[in-house]
Amino acid sequence: MACNDIYYMNVALEQARLARLKGEVPVGAVLVSGTGKILSRAYNRPIGLNDPTAHAEILALRDGGALLGNYRLTDATLYVTLEPCVMCAGAMVLARIKRLVFAASDPKAGACGSVFNIPDCNRLNHRVAVTKGILAGESRALLQAFFRERRGNRPFA
Repeated sequence: MACNDIYYMNVALEQARLARLKGEVPVGAVLVSGTGKILSRAYNRPIGLNDPTAHAEILALRDGGALLGNYRLTDATLYVTLEPCVMCAGAMVLARIKRLVFAASDPKAGACGSVFNIPDCNRLNHRVAVTKGILAGESRALLQAFFRERRGNRPFA
C-alpha cells in the first residue's frame, strides 16, 4: 500500500462524508493526474441533481475531462471509496484511465472484480489497473452507519 494511495483515499473519504451530510449514499471520488495533482473531487449526487448517472466517479471523470479539455484521461488514477458499478467502470474504460484504486468491495453490484470485472475485460479496447482495499474499513463503516441511520437502526428494512 503506497502512502500516496492512503492520502488520496482520505481525500475521497472526505467527499463521501459530504455526500452523507447531503443525504446521498456516501461515496466519494478523486481523480489524480500522473504527476499527483488532484484534477477533480466529487461525491454521489443522484438525489440532489435528479440524475441517475450522478455517481461520484462519473462526476469526477466529467470534471477532470473538462479541466484537461480531453475525454481521454490516460495518465490519471481514480480513487473511489466503494467498488464502482457497471456504469462507472465502463466510463473509466472509455476515459482510458490508467488506474483505479477503491476502498470497499461491493459484493452486490461491484463491477471491478466482485460481480463483474469490466476493467480487465479482454473484449474491451482498454484495461484499467485496479488496486482494492485501501482504507476499506473506514469506507465500509461510513456506508454501514449511513444505511443504519436510513433504516432507523432496524436490522433490515
